[in-house]
Amino acid sequence: MKLKGFFSFVFALCFLSINGQSSQGDILLTIDNDPVAASEFIRVYNKNLDLVQDESQKDVDQYLTLFTNYKLKLREARALELHKKPTYIRELATYKKQLAKNFVTDTKVTDALIEEAYDRVSHDVNVNHILIRLDQNASPQDTLKAFNEIDKLRHRTIEEGFEKVRKEVHNGKTVLGEEIGFFSGFKMVYKFENVAFNTPINEVSMPFRTRFGYHILKVFDKRKSRGERTVAHIMVSHEQNNTLGRDAEVRIRDIYKKLKQGEDFEALAKQFSEDKSSASKGGMLAPISSGQLSSMAFENVVFGLVHVGDISEPVKTNYGWHIIKLYNIKPIPPFRDMKSELEAKVKRDERSKLIDDALVQKLKNHYKVLDNQETLDYFISILNNDYYRRVWKLPADFKGSEILFKVGKKKFTYKDFGDFIIKSQRRIEPKAPFDKVVSKKYSAFLSQNLVKYQEENLEFENLEFANIVNEYRDGLLLFDLMEKTIWNTAKKDSASIRNFYEENKDNYILPERIEAIVASSSKQKILKRVSKLLNQGVGLNDIKKLVNRDDKVEVIFTSEIMDATHQALPEQFEFKKGISKIYKHNDAFVVVQVKDVLPVTKKTFEQAKGTVIADYQIHKEKSWLKALKAKYKVEINQDALKRVKNQIKNQ
Repeated sequence: MKLKGFFSFVFALCFLSINGQSSQGDILLTIDNDPVAASEFIRVYNKNLDLVQDESQKDVDQYLTLFTNYKLKLREARALELHKKPTYIRELATYKKQLAKNFVTDTKVTDALIEEAYDRVSHDVNVNHILIRLDQNASPQDTLKAFNEIDKLRHRTIEEGFEKVRKEVHNGKTVLGEEIGFFSGFKMVYKFENVAFNTPINEVSMPFRTRFGYHILKVFDKRKSRGERTVAHIMVSHEQNNTLGRDAEVRIRDIYKKLKQGEDFEALAKQFSEDKSSASKGGMLAPISSGQLSSMAFENVVFGLVHVGDISEPVKTNYGWHIIKLYNIKPIPPFRDMKSELEAKVKRDERSKLIDDALVQKLKNHYKVLDNQETLDYFISILNNDYYRRVWKLPADFKGSEILFKVGKKKFTYKDFGDFIIKSQRRIEPKAPFDKVVSKKYSAFLSQNLVKYQEENLEFENLEFANIVNEYRDGLLLFDLMEKTIWNTAKKDSASIRNFYEENKDNYILPERIEAIVASSSKQKILKRVSKLLNQGVGLNDIKKLVNRDDKVEVIFTSEIMDATHQALPEQFEFKKGISKIYKHNDAFVVVQVKDVLPVTKKTFEQAKGTVIADYQIHKEKSWLKALKAKYKVEINQDALKRVKNQIKNQ
């Protein structure tokens, strides 16, 4: 990923929240004679004071350094005229238009919203998404990093294909490229739900943020909802560093035999499930509705189980093999049974802003637009049956220059409305009285232009919108700058990256590990026998034949290279060669044969390459910033700085 080196956009988002710098009062610093007001710095500092996690960033001098670095980068980006690139201008305009739709809303709750909510909980939308994970309280620099990364990924999906990019970028940790599948209303955060239901099939959404981070999604299909299920599962993954060549299917079927023998599902999940997020809870998953899983195969089995308590046969997914147990079934109730619940939810939900009629009335009041019946009567008088033949034209004596209405500073004339009617006659419509036609067209024309005017002027009317646009504007600019200056050049500079690794190889290490066999059983007596056989040097396959008899699986063996965090190992397990005592672990018993202890070792270049590239980009960026400080003269007004410190101290 090109954003790996993007560590020092420290607190950049907070800077973007200022809609232009003040030219009044103290000038705190200048960069090549471009002034930066002390008031801007104080607003930025105060805004982010409670967000910083590093105490050093609360120090005014330290914070000023970060602020100055940010300003230097913006200065360089504009010097390179990156803000004049057609792609930059086009992307910014597209984003502003898309973003404005989220702000041109109304908060009034209506029955239409309740019906919309029921429709959504009664239907599923099938999407895949890419998520850049980001904590809700993430620092501004991490937020900007995630924002620019998801925006870059969106460009890639359009150029290379969504699925190709999704699979390439997924790492299961910081970036998730997931096959979500089907989900319904209120099952995702509203921003995600709204984008999914409003994005056309086969299209990719614009970037948007939820409490989990920044997303883009692609919609594949829509259908009736299948309700909600609660299940637990036991999973054995495909990928294993297994010296015995253990087969995942054989292992899951051994576990399944133990279930058929009457062993407890939850206990087996704790012992053997390789889904670390659920194993300790007996395999229990959160309630599932369509799309909350990344595997359609898994989802289909979940919704195929009929009775509570049913357990599936082993099922294969892209992640491994699973056994699934059904705990609860919750179908979609009728509308009358859900109406009160939905009304309460809607009143707490952003969707209460989406009533078009309420929005238009709000905008009419805001811009003081008055309806003029005389105007409508004039258009009724000049309309004729040519309209229905789609050949109607404005009369020769048409009063085109007359003012129809004003929205803010913009005037709309009779000619504007007349042209709108002419264009609309191209569509086939049922015949209606001309007063109805004119009234309908006028409402559409007024609504369209009220919304459009607000969208075009939101940056001047709505501070939150202005802040987000500025965030995107400068974020996009800085991303282009970093890509041009740091990421692309760093990745291509293979010799320098190799030299950087050689100079810093002590930083790239593998922890102490063991090559071990772990035997696990619900019966301590059986493990005593296994321990004895291991001490006698009996081969593993022979031990299996001796203890797993009569088609019963008494012991399951795990053979891998493991570190101290491996789920098969008891806590504080001592790394030494030989056969361990028998431990109580995960509601079962384990004994460990340590064949070898692998010491802490340095990673090879290939093993550490990704981290090395990221670290090299950080190193290169530091050098670049040093060059920027030499290129652009930075002057700090020390008297103003003292006043800033006093103001911050006394506030």
